[in-house]
Amino acid sequence: MGAGMGEHSWAAAPAAAERARSVLDTAWSCAVTADGGREEFVGAHTVTEDGRVRLQVPEDSALLAAAICAPRGEPSAVLEFADVSPVPVRNRIRARLWLAGWFVPEDGDLVFRATRVVLREPSGAVVVDLDEFAAAAPDPLATAEARLLTHLADCHSDAVERLTRLVEPDSLHGAVKVQPIAVDRHGLTLRIERTRAQGDVRLPFHRPADDVAQLTERMHVLLTQAASASCPRALQRQRTDGDG
Repeated sequence: MGAGMGEHSWAAAPAAAERARSVLDTAWSCAVTADGGREEFVGAHTVTEDGRVRLQVPEDSALLAAAICAPRGEPSAVLEFADVSPVPVRNRIRARLWLAGWFVPEDGDLVFRATRVVLREPSGAVVVDLDEFAAAAPDPLATAEARLLTHLADCHSDAVERLTRLVEPDSLHGAVKVQPIAVDRHGLTLRIERTRAQGDVRLPFHRPADDVAQLTERMHVLLTQAASASCPRALQRQRTDGDG
């Protein structure tokens, strides 16, 4: 798994618990399934420091009544959060997060205590350790990511194209478009779109970025590396075809 990355003392990708907390931190809506019914709450949840979800529900909500009547400690609800790419691409959902557990009424809100946390990404689903989930912090760039990615996609498509020089030529075979689809403190992920399929390629930073200023520096390092790399033959051929 970590082949070729031995010289780094840090992970080139976020751990599952950190990724889950980032999804939780940035999700705007929350779908709750309880007692056979499903309700969507938009802009109604906040997250405590240890990863518990505090949900504001209307006083007449069936969910509130169910939480008050539920036997204490029995898993009675599932919360679902979606992580959606801010850049318009096919298959925009980058991850889904499910929390199973129960609600406890507290100061007019419902506080959710998870007994199981599952994160599903394109690579598959993973059960997140509850202690790691509680202790993890969201990625420091999570709340700025949407703004950063849309700016990169809308205003710096030339830079994105330059970064494809760092991608294995095989991964670019048949590429019709390349878009930045994710960024975190550990690296940038590019979506390689083909006519009927797509794939994601990750460009790790040489050192984690803990804020936007550090991210800018890490991006400059990637672009410098890209400048000294040779132009991918596939894209080069497309460019010369276009000129003729």
